Amino acid sequence: MSQHGKNGLTYSDAGVDIDAGNLLVEKIKPAVRSTRRPGADGEIGGFGGLFDLKAAGFKDPILVAANDGVGTKLKIAIDANLHDTVGIDLVAMCVNDLVVQGAEPLLFLDYFATGKLDPEQGAAIVGGIAAGCREAGCALIGGETAEMPGMYSGGDYDLAGFAVGAAERGELLPAGDIAEGDVILGLASSGVHSNGFSLVRKIVTLSGLGWDAPAPFAEGQTLGQALLTPTRIYVKPLLKAIRETKALKALAHITGGGFPENIPRVLPKHLAAEIDLAAVTVPPVFSWLSKIGGVAQNEMLRTFNCGVGMIVVVAPENADAVAAILTAEGETVSRLGRMIAREDGAPGTVYKGVLGL
Repeated sequence: MSQHGKNGLTYSDAGVDIDAGNLLVEKIKPAVRSTRRPGADGEIGGFGGLFDLKAAGFKDPILVAANDGVGTKLKIAIDANLHDTVGIDLVAMCVNDLVVQGAEPLLFLDYFATGKLDPEQGAAIVGGIAAGCREAGCALIGGETAEMPGMYSGGDYDLAGFAVGAAERGELLPAGDIAEGDVILGLASSGVHSNGFSLVRKIVTLSGLGWDAPAPFAEGQTLGQALLTPTRIYVKPLLKAIRETKALKALAHITGGGFPENIPRVLPKHLAAEIDLAAVTVPPVFSWLSKIGGVAQNEMLRTFNCGVGMIVVVAPENADAVAAILTAEGETVSRLGRMIAREDGAPGTVYKGVLGL
């Protein structure tokens, strides 16, 4: 019990440690500095982050903004005490949403809220955010750390991210010329990415395995490590393909809702995506989740990416050239299907074949 007089309370008596906050800011400065790029010089500490669009090379830009979180994947990070990759997920979920609109991610802001600030843990999280920003080519120009005792219990914390990108006027996607017969390419995901983790956690409970048990679907990793594999960031390969070929008509980031929810978002009302499920290479994690949880194929497809994190729509004559550039940039590309006519009221995604679970 603090031995304070009647009015001798301090902020730290209420559970907020200003010194811990200051220590965290000092710890993360090198990570933040590592994300510098043209347009942002990456010093933090002002009341707002600055960005110079001209220095970034834009003449007549449209700004595109996106925000997201990491969802209950954070609960696995907390329970497994592994905090260095969820920041990559945070950035990925935002910047992949920018690049699908043809925009180059330029700046990122993060919001980190916790019950009790642990500067080591905070620095690990921000280190992941900086790593994601470097991979996406955007600058981490600011953020907010909130210590909120009584709001978050134990070691719980939450993350939110905000990204802004730009594209020259007239170069935004989707393009207006998507046509019947256009080819649908899929880019492989790195795993579960950052959606469906409430179901993942339920399945793990059913399995009876601890986070430190060997992952049944990933050799040499614990279950916690394997499930925390960060979301793939598709920004640089896609920007290169967009700029070099000018042939990409539409992109869809496969997040919560899977194929059926995300692909139709970029399609005109008279077209549907016909996906050959047999063409999807399903990573072992999804087979394991489906088996242990007894999750049916269509529920898997509606909840998870099932192995495809990004969809690319191109004219048939450009499919090989676009696939070649993406492959050269390190993506694993597969031909998933094509655009077909859609009747009124029909779904925007239709399936052929069976998913190889």
